[in-house]
Amino acid sequence: MTSMQDAARADDSAYIRDLGRAFGGALLFSLPLLMTMEMWALGFAAEPERRLVFLLAALPVLFGLAHYAGFSARRGLVNNALDTLVALAVGFVTAAGLLLVFNVLDLSSPASAVGQMSLQAVPAALGALAARRQLSGDPDEGDEDEASYPGELFLMLAGALYFTMNLAPTEEMRLIAYMTTPLGALGVLVLSVILLHLIVFEAGFAGQEEAETPVRAFFDFTLPGYALCLLASLAMLWVFGGADGHGLQALMANVVILAFPAAIGAAAARLLV
Repeated sequence: MTSMQDAARADDSAYIRDLGRAFGGALLFSLPLLMTMEMWALGFAAEPERRLVFLLAALPVLFGLAHYAGFSARRGLVNNALDTLVALAVGFVTAAGLLLVFNVLDLSSPASAVGQMSLQAVPAALGALAARRQLSGDPDEGDEDEASYPGELFLMLAGALYFTMNLAPTEEMRLIAYMTTPLGALGVLVLSVILLHLIVFEAGFAGQEEAETPVRAFFDFTLPGYALCLLASLAMLWVFGGADGHGLQALMANVVILAFPAAIGAAAARLLV
C-alpha cells in the first residue's frame, strides 16, 4: 500500500511539474502575439464565425501535437485528448492573465474579451504541448514518438501554422506583399523552397535514410511541405482578415510572402517539436 501511495504521489508530482512546464511553453510561444496590437484589435473585430472556425480547426492540430510531443509522458487516445484540452486551458489562462497585466483585455464586453483570449489561446496551447521537448532538462524525456511519413508532414504543417499565426495579423506582412513585384514574389517563392529543402534535408526527417538523395527528399518532403505552407498561409490570412478585399494577384502575393516564414517554420518543426 505504501509503495502504491508513493507511486501515486510521484505521478502527481511529475504531472504538476509537466503542467508548470506547459505554462512556460505557452508563455514562450505566445508572447509575440500577446504583445501585438493587431491581435488585440482582431480579438473583438474579427467575425465570431472566423474565431470559432479557428478554434475548432486548431483542435486536431493540438491533438496531433499531443501525440507526437505533448507536455506529459502519458500517451494513448484518451490521454492525448485530455492533454489537448488541458493545453488549451493553459493557453486560455496564459492569454487572459497576460492580457490583463498589459491592460488590453476588453472587460467592458464579455464577448470581446472571450474573442481576444480565443485567438491568443491557440498559439499558447501549441507552446504548452511543445514544452516537454523544448524545456525538459533531460534530453531523453523530450523525445517524441517516431513519426510516420504522414506524421512528418503533419509536423511540418504545425510548424508552418505557428509561424503564420505570429505574422499573418501584422500590417508589415501586407505592406511587403503590396510593395513586392510579380518578379519579387517569384523570387520569394524560389527562396522559400530552397531554404525549406536545405533545412529539411539537414534536419534528419524520418524517411530520409531510405531516400538517400536530396532529389528524393525534394519530392517526398520539400514540395508537399511547401504546398502545406501555402495552405497554412491562406488559412491564416482568412482567419485574420488578410484575404479580404483582394483580387487574385494581390491575394497570391500575400500568400507567397507569408509562406516564406511558414516554410522556415515547417522546416524547423522537427527541430522544435
